[in-house]
Amino acid sequence: MSTTNLPRARRADAERNRDRILIAARAAFADSDGQASMAEISRRAGVGMATLYRNFPGRQELLEALFTAEVDAVCQAAEASGAGTPGARLTEWLRQFLAFFTNKHQIAAELLKHTSGSDPVFGGNRARVIAAGRPLLIEAQQAHEIRDDVSLEQVLDMIIAVASIQADADYIGPIVQTAMDGLRPSPGTESS
Repeated sequence: MSTTNLPRARRADAERNRDRILIAARAAFADSDGQASMAEISRRAGVGMATLYRNFPGRQELLEALFTAEVDAVCQAAEASGAGTPGARLTEWLRQFLAFFTNKHQIAAELLKHTSGSDPVFGGNRARVIAAGRPLLIEAQQAHEIRDDVSLEQVLDMIIAVASIQADADYIGPIVQTAMDGLRPSPGTESS
């Protein structure tokens, strides 16, 4: 076997281990209300503690990686918004953002135990989400499908407020729909 192939194989193996750790950590935090131990995550991922700590030297680094991966997914969803009217694409993305916020809530709360809300991981990632979603809002506003008197920050804050309600999907669903309906311009008020 050629030794020139070994480093590449290790990198691929290391990347698979990192992905397994992130998948296991996401599930462990969801199952335990954010209280999963590093040992539990290592066990779920099927990797040793040394492998876990080689990839994530501490709990904060693991939480930051989970948080950033979730932000990556919501940003990619904005870029890959599918077919439909501009308003429908924005609404679909906002529903994905709602799911993202609901899923990351426990991770963010746990991360805040180890850092402050002014940490760049929060501000930088919020800026990324806004940059990804802003073109969707602008396009929907230009098509007169979304009110032109709201900013993306206001819309996202509305979604975050709804996501903060402690209830099941049957309860929250109509609230989300009412919020989405409220984004549409009232008949006769569309700007030309």
